Amino acid sequence: MPTGFLLADLAAEASGCTRCPLAATRTQVVFGGGDPDADLMVVGEAPGHQEDLQGVPFVGRSGQLLDRLLAEEMGVDRSQVYIANVVKCRPPDNRNPMADEIAACRPYLDAQVDLVAPKVVITLGNFATKLLLNTDEGITKVRGSSYPMGDTVLVPTFHPAAALRGGATVLADMRADFVRAKRLMGRAA
Repeated sequence: MPTGFLLADLAAEASGCTRCPLAATRTQVVFGGGDPDADLMVVGEAPGHQEDLQGVPFVGRSGQLLDRLLAEEMGVDRSQVYIANVVKCRPPDNRNPMADEIAACRPYLDAQVDLVAPKVVITLGNFATKLLLNTDEGITKVRGSSYPMGDTVLVPTFHPAAALRGGATVLADMRADFVRAKRLMGRAA
C-alpha cells in the first residue's frame, strides 16, 4: 500500500487521540504534512496557535522562515518535504511539551519516520533533537554535526523561533546546517 494511504490512516487515528491532556485543549490535531515519499523530513517541537487553527505544521512566522531556508539553502519547496512535530497538539499558551505528552505522541512520530523513510531528518530545536537522538545534550552542543539514525541521517539545528529571537548568528548556524543536510541528501542519492 502506498505510503500516503498509510500516513492518512495514521492521521485519521491520531485525529481522535485522547492519550494525553492536550486533547482537551486543542482545536485539532496537527499530524504532519507534505510529500509522503520525501527524501527530507523536518521535525519540530509542537504546533503553535496558527498551526492549531489551520491543522498544518509550521504556518506562522517560524514556518515562513523554515520555507525560506528550505528554498534558499536546499533548493526545495515545502511541498517536496515531509514536516511533522514531536507533539501533535498545541500545548496551552505555547508552553513546552511535557514528558507524558511527548511519550503519548512518540508512536505517531516513530511511525511517520518509518513510513516516510527519508534520507535525511532535520530536527528543529531541543525537543525533537533530544527525542530522536535519545540524548540529554542540548541543541547548542549537538548541532553542527550529523548523526546516523538507521538508514537515515539526522541533522540537528535550532528551531526557527530561536533564529527569529536570536538574530544573525543563530540564523547563520541554521543556514550551515541546512547546507549540511543538502550535501548529505546528495551523498545518499
